[in-house]
Amino acid sequence: MKISVVGTGYVGSVTAACFAELGHEVICIDIDEEKVQKINDGISPIHENGLGELLRKHTGRSLYATTDYQHAIMNSDISFICVGTPCDEDGKIDLTVLKKSCKSLGSGIGKKDRYHVAVVKSTVVPMTTENVVIPLLEKYSGKQAGKDFGVAMNPEFLREGMAVYDFMHPDKIVVGAHDQRSGSIVSDLYKGIECEVTRTNLRTAEMIKYANNSFLATKISFSNEIGNICKKMGIDCYDVMREVGKDFRISPHFLNSGAGFGGSCFPKDVQALVNRSMEIGYEPSLLRSVIELNDRQPLKMIELLEKKIGDPANKRIAVLGLAFKNGTDDIRESRSIPVIDCLIRKGAHVVAYDPMASDNMKRLFDNIEYASSAARALENAHACLLMTEWDEFRNLDSELAGMHRRLVIDGRHLIDPHSIENEIEYEGICW
Repeated sequence: MKISVVGTGYVGSVTAACFAELGHEVICIDIDEEKVQKINDGISPIHENGLGELLRKHTGRSLYATTDYQHAIMNSDISFICVGTPCDEDGKIDLTVLKKSCKSLGSGIGKKDRYHVAVVKSTVVPMTTENVVIPLLEKYSGKQAGKDFGVAMNPEFLREGMAVYDFMHPDKIVVGAHDQRSGSIVSDLYKGIECEVTRTNLRTAEMIKYANNSFLATKISFSNEIGNICKKMGIDCYDVMREVGKDFRISPHFLNSGAGFGGSCFPKDVQALVNRSMEIGYEPSLLRSVIELNDRQPLKMIELLEKKIGDPANKRIAVLGLAFKNGTDDIRESRSIPVIDCLIRKGAHVVAYDPMASDNMKRLFDNIEYASSAARALENAHACLLMTEWDEFRNLDSELAGMHRRLVIDGRHLIDPHSIENEIEYEGICW
């Protein structure tokens, strides 16, 4: 099939490359000329394992990028909308970019004399495809959805850092469709992947994505709540959750307590579902608690720090880990952000290190020191805060010897203090 993909962020670029790997012809669309040029040069516009290899393999053969919407739509049969849907200042989903994409896509569909399917892969709250996407496509195309063109909703379930693998080895493929023909066309795209395709309606497909992410976020916040209680009683939460996770009804995944969750999905998706629930007259108290606990959780790192060293003003504090998770340079909603912000407000001298994300964090904080290695960050530091699960932080030992005070506050259960040759003061956030 001939596919066009609108947006070349995490979801769009991975979707395009993986569909090319499945044997389809793919055109990427983006208004960012730099991203377009990178893709056409076979260079990944983002850091994502395996993506660069796929782009080098298929670019110039079955994949290329353009800024020309009309060209891409006229030369494809299916268009995937993969643009960002962040939350605005009030926590509501921001559909600005999505709406612009629908207008451009609708205009292109209006000029075609053959059936075209528009597929929403962006994360949108239930009823968005019906109430926003379809009316815009119909208005700007002058055609009728389900008759002249098709509409589907195909949510993604990709983990940053593992997105290519997850696309090619999914645990579920969900296709919500406005009409039977659209659902069949989109489902057929995934032939070659060993996974059942679940067919449903548009709003159910949208809700599956939000329910999925909200449940995973709830597991994390639940684990952190239990961890905070365990900490008060001198119990290692990891000993507790290791056994809880053995229950087949629960599973061990997402039970790791720590400094909280971040990233481009969980925080905004839970908040967007909370706001959508309020709009339809329901108070989602559980989901509110998930967000509130996650907002408070990283500041417990500061509480532990102050118990150990008192006022952090004018003290050198090393923050190791800036990305929201290992394997990516993405800092969106990273739990390091509120920690660094609090340390700055308290007058600490912050020195930060991350193997991938330092350049991105510099755009937020240009008033802290960035080190080229963990060892450099730890030199003469009064304390070390571990914030991201990078493997290199699990093996810290000789690097700690250069600290002014060998105090490590672990937000990710990375270090076994008994395995370190250099004697340290160690404190875990929930253990």
